[in-house]
Amino acid sequence: MSLKRTIEIDGRQVPFKASAAIPRIYRMKFQRDIFRDLRALEKAVNKENPEESSLDLFSLEMFENIAYVMAKHADPSVPDTPEEWLDGFNTFSIYQILPQIIDLWGLNVKTDVESKKNFARLSGR
Repeated sequence: MSLKRTIEIDGRQVPFKASAAIPRIYRMKFQRDIFRDLRALEKAVNKENPEESSLDLFSLEMFENIAYVMAKHADPSVPDTPEEWLDGFNTFSIYQILPQIIDLWGLNVKTDVESKKNFARLSGR
């Protein structure tokens, strides 16, 4: 099961998709653990006022990579590299988009956990 969300970036509606395939795609593309990276980004963002967060360059790159993978997963016509994809936008605020991507991923994980619980209950496990 997957979840989709459209997020406005630079005046454009951009689809993002979260599913069980994302951790594998991310690991294959960037040799990193998306769970660890998302957790680090969550800790770095000021939830009450995201604009006051201060992300370092490495965190910014993690955000770009995660956003790219989810956008490519939602729309196969997205360019083959994060750089090409990002080149299609003017400057935009990471702090407006990151919380929505984290939320989408959280909903996906929650849905997956609930599905497993329901499956175990229905199968008598």
